[in-house]
Amino acid sequence: MTCSTCNDSGWKTIQVNDIARVIRCDCRREVLIEQRLQEARIPPRYRRCDLDNFIVYDNEQLLRTIDRARKFIDKFPVVSKGMVLIGPPGIGKTHIAVSVLRSVILSTGARGLYYDTRGLLRDIRSTYNPVLNTAEMDVLRPVMEAELLVLDDLGAERLTDWVEETMSLIVNTRYNERRPTIFTSNYEDIPEGEPQSLLVRVGFRLHSRLREMCEFLEYDGPDYRNLPPNADAEDLYKSWKAQPRRKLPVKSGEPARAQLRNLTRKHEKADLKWTGGRGGSE
Repeated sequence: MTCSTCNDSGWKTIQVNDIARVIRCDCRREVLIEQRLQEARIPPRYRRCDLDNFIVYDNEQLLRTIDRARKFIDKFPVVSKGMVLIGPPGIGKTHIAVSVLRSVILSTGARGLYYDTRGLLRDIRSTYNPVLNTAEMDVLRPVMEAELLVLDDLGAERLTDWVEETMSLIVNTRYNERRPTIFTSNYEDIPEGEPQSLLVRVGFRLHSRLREMCEFLEYDGPDYRNLPPNADAEDLYKSWKAQPRRKLPVKSGEPARAQLRNLTRKHEKADLKWTGGRGGSE
């Protein structure tokens, strides 16, 4: 449909102190925002996510998380830290993260990007070329340069040297360039003696950087996926109070404890040695 203001020229005339001036038409901004939303790689399931259509209930930690998310949107791009949303599966972490991403794009036209962490690492692996790293950078560059990045399900990928180095490269680059990132994770930020802690799943270097560059927001709740479609705030509250505290099953055992010991021994002397390629692929 032709714009009635600019006739699709992209420019409109306004009067400033009785002087005619030409400025960009609002329709161009709408086109830009629509383009930014398409480029953000938001999965179809989450394309309508908004904090206003997220059902909240009397859960202090959840309400705090929503409050921080709204303040992040209001302040962007003048934000000093990103966010790490932590909690068991199905409590709406991805909904909140994508809602922030969409709202930022809609209000500012910023270049935003969503990636599931495992999908990102898979895409990087699939570009491997034993001679050239250009294909890898085709994937990595938009991730590192996005004005706002959402990395979903952090820690889901088995930690190898290659995974640790790749994630450290992405996070360190964004940290140095002051580009905020929002992470979600099912793994709790619990003492380092726990083999299923976030620290063990991502490694000392990345965990330390996350602590420096993000606010950690952890909350519990019922699994939205198991509730009826017409569930309201009262239903959510009752379901939450009736359930035992949910967490990931502990897969401790000797392998995980050995991994923790190895991380402990090497974290003091570890440095980022990006080599690219498949080095530690599964």
